[in-house]
Amino acid sequence: MSQNTTPPRPSPTPARDDGWAAGGTIFAGVLMTVIGVLDVFQGIAAIAEDDVYARVGDYVFKFDLTSWGWIHLCLGVVVMIVGFGVLKGAAWARIAGIALASLNIVLQFLFLPYQPWWALFSMAVSIFVVWALATDGSYGRNTAV
Repeated sequence: MSQNTTPPRPSPTPARDDGWAAGGTIFAGVLMTVIGVLDVFQGIAAIAEDDVYARVGDYVFKFDLTSWGWIHLCLGVVVMIVGFGVLKGAAWARIAGIALASLNIVLQFLFLPYQPWWALFSMAVSIFVVWALATDGSYGRNTAV
């Protein structure tokens, strides 16, 4: 006896290779962890010694350097924790990572007069983190059956 079964229908959208996005997500988690550690050190340096950073030119947004130190210290700790969450594959960390990377872009723009090259580099890394976390469709899904 033979069984007459119909073959499975192909999905309407072909499966695409998300290797770049998945690898980018892991790299984004590592970058968030490293940037968090560096922000903590940057915050400690700003709090401990106000003469570590030299102001470059005049800028519209003027903040006390000690305040910037506390902002960087607190943000660094939170970014580090979220970076570990991204590496663990937590769904909450993906959303928090996008939000924190976006916030980091704004804060680094405001920090431009103190460390222009580092601020630009950190903004570029944060843009990559937002892209990597936003494009990986398989991230955070529970694959256990």
